[in-house]
Amino acid sequence: MSQSEIRAGNPALNPLRLQERPLLWQVAAVAIGTLLLTLSSWIEVPMIPVPITMQTFAVTLVGALYGWRLGALTVVAWLGEAAAGMPVLAGGAGGLAPFAGPTAGYLFAFPVVAALVGWLVERGWNAERITLAFAAMLIGNGLCLAIGAVWLAGIVGFEKALALGVTPFIVGGVLKSALAAATLRLFPNGKAEPKQP
Repeated sequence: MSQSEIRAGNPALNPLRLQERPLLWQVAAVAIGTLLLTLSSWIEVPMIPVPITMQTFAVTLVGALYGWRLGALTVVAWLGEAAAGMPVLAGGAGGLAPFAGPTAGYLFAFPVVAALVGWLVERGWNAERITLAFAAMLIGNGLCLAIGAVWLAGIVGFEKALALGVTPFIVGGVLKSALAAATLRLFPNGKAEPKQP
């Protein structure tokens, strides 16, 4: 893979290369991804107004493994399940209430985060460059906190939003970013295999 191909972005750098798979594979991947996102939501440390979960770990990993388009679509499908009332969010929550409460900003941020991380991975911020993979995950976590805090500030004010919706999550964000980057190393690098003559 040349540097120019990496700079231009190459979906073949997605470890799972799902864009090359049949539609049935992609549908199955979305279903598996929404299950992973649900399980990550149920790993929870209750806090008010925003609980600590493994959601950002799963969101960034889905983006990295699936690519920016399918990663974002998977997260949107999971949020659709939540909006339909399925208990897929933190604490087994579902329905429309979480999309109007203090955690709504983080929920709205998730598809953007998955897309951003997937986009970065397609440009070489992947397991072959573990420092860049970690940076991609960290940027995703930071973006989620920023968008979530902006929403939360509209409810409780800027200082409280920073104290309750950002500061307690910084160390966890760094650790989850490192875990996601390390998990990414378990998968093939995603380069297309040379075609046989």
